[in-house]
Amino acid sequence: MQALDELSQNLHTLLERYAALQQENAALREDIESQRQELIRTHSELLELQQKNRRLATANAMSSAETAEEATKRINALIAQVDRAINALRR
Repeated sequence: MQALDELSQNLHTLLERYAALQQENAALREDIESQRQELIRTHSELLELQQKNRRLATANAMSSAETAEEATKRINALIAQVDRAINALRR
């Protein structure tokens, strides 16, 4: 009879451990899913930031080109004014 009680106790302990492992497994699966979602969100954010960075780099390059073009126009206008002033002095 004692062997049967011991077997019953072992079975009860085994079932308790099994239930605890199932709960731990479920919690770990939830954690994995949560981290997977966080990874997806972070990856999406990274892609958005990379696109924004490319757009800003392009805008900056265009802005620099416009600034250089405007500077060239201003320099040419100043040269034209100086030429006119020199021609006016020669008369």
